[in-house]
Order: sequence, then C-alpha cells, then structure tokens
Amino acid sequence: MKLSVVVPCYNELGTIGQVVEAVRRSPVQDLEIIIVDDCSTDGTRELLQSQIEPLVDQVIYHPKNRGKGAALRTGFAAATGDVVIVQDADLEYDPQEFPLLIEPILNDKADVVFGSRFMGGRPHRVVYFWHMVGNKFLTLLSNMLTNINLSDMETCYKAFRREVIQSIRIQENRFGFEPEITAKVAKAGCRIYEVGISYYGRTYKEGKKIGWKDGFRAIYCILKYNLVG
Repeated sequence: MKLSVVVPCYNELGTIGQVVEAVRRSPVQDLEIIIVDDCSTDGTRELLQSQIEPLVDQVIYHPKNRGKGAALRTGFAAATGDVVIVQDADLEYDPQEFPLLIEPILNDKADVVFGSRFMGGRPHRVVYFWHMVGNKFLTLLSNMLTNINLSDMETCYKAFRREVIQSIRIQENRFGFEPEITAKVAKAGCRIYEVGISYYGRTYKEGKKIGWKDGFRAIYCILKYNLVG
C-alpha cells in the first residue's frame, strides 16, 4: 500500500521543514510526499527550493496565491498512491497517526476516513472556545444536510482512496474545501469512517490563518453543495 501525503503550504517558513521530517518519520513505509506551495512570500518557497525538494517526491509551485482548496486540487491530481491523505504544513496534526486514519481503508471498511479532534481519547491543546463552537455548529449544519453523523467536518486529516478523490471535481479554492468535499463524498455514497486524533492547535500569533469570513463561506458551501451540487 502506497500512501500519498499532500501538503498544501502557504507562508509556513517556521514549520514546513519540521512537518516534512515528521511525515518522513511516520510509521507508514511506502510514502509519496507532494508539497504544493501556494505562492509563499515569507521565504518558504526559497527554503523548499534549496533544502526540501530533495527530501520529498514533488514540490509544485503555484505562480499566484489561490488558496488551500486550489493547492489540494493540484496535489490530488499529482498523487499516485493507493490512499491519499491531507497534511497541513503547520504542526497541528501528528503524522504518527497515519496508521489510524488509513486502517479502515486497508481493511476495506471505508472509502474515506475523517480524523476527529472531538471524539476523545487523544490529547489536544486547549485553545479557542469560539472556534470549537463554530466547528461544532458547521459540523451540525453539514450533518443535517448530508445525513451523516460526523463529529468534526472541518478537520484537516482526511484520507481517501485515490480513485475516490480523483473522481471528484473540487471547486472551492479556499477553506470551503472541507464542507464541499464532505457533501460530495456523502452524495457519492462513499463509506465514511471517523477516528479520534490528537490536535495541537495554533494561535493566530503562531500563524493560524482561518478566520470568521471563512466560517460564513463554509455555511454558504454547506448549503450550495448539498442543496444545489
């Protein structure tokens, strides 16, 4: 089993090197690492070119900033593994947990696996209360329209059979990817599993990028991709 790890990256100079090393140290032996740099301006691109390119399978450079969804679209198209997983370029998620995420797929029980920060049993850093409330509200609204019972729709950690993710046309360019892909895998009748994961959330001072405007966009995406398509 080959695992493709797609890393969307924008202005992560302080963490991208550590993330690559963490992914390379994951328990999964057959890894394909694909980084998509979304036109970083803080020196990340230069670091990728000078030090990180030899350590990974591909680094793809966007000529202009287009957003996380656009970066994932590029990375998914380039993936060749049996399973594809999303890994953010910060240090909020732990690649040591890849086996947890891919196990239901390897056992032919799932086509898509979500890693939940809210299922319990795993450590997580205590950060923003209202972010948690917002995430739970968006997940509830999404569940009402998809008729699936996720606990964490907005999670980064999502694993897919490659043929599933490459068959889906992703339209969202920014953080709307999360509700869009959730709606589309539910509509496609994919077998969806959820597993508990640890989480080390960042503060805005530490580089967190998602904001309240993205929350309103997520509501729009939930309605659009579930009710319209």
